[in-house]
Amino acid sequence: MNVPQLKAFCKRFPEATETRYDEPYNFLVYTIGGVKFAYFKTSAPERWRFSVRVAPDRFVELTDVPGVKPARWRGRYHWITVVKVQHFPAEYLAALVEWSYRKALGSLSRKRQATLTGDR
Repeated sequence: MNVPQLKAFCKRFPEATETRYDEPYNFLVYTIGGVKFAYFKTSAPERWRFSVRVAPDRFVELTDVPGVKPARWRGRYHWITVVKVQHFPAEYLAALVEWSYRKALGSLSRKRQATLTGDR
């Protein structure tokens, strides 16, 4: 999976929004109901590094993989950064993004979840 494919994948989740933050932040952020589930760094030297939240038990496993490291400032909250997405297995990356999306959705109140998903 390359960067454009991963961007499209993140946008396809129900009610997911994409927001670009310019200087001084330089992020392309994907959220559900205002809760972040994935983001890209958009400035050099870290351009197009991708970060996603992972399950605590996967955090240690993934940060031992070459090209994956704890996300800057968010590593303690079980966020990882994939340095080059095109070198990471696409199916595994898709599963990580989906888990992160579901985790973000689940952190919202039940009322907010129902509003976003159309459940009444």
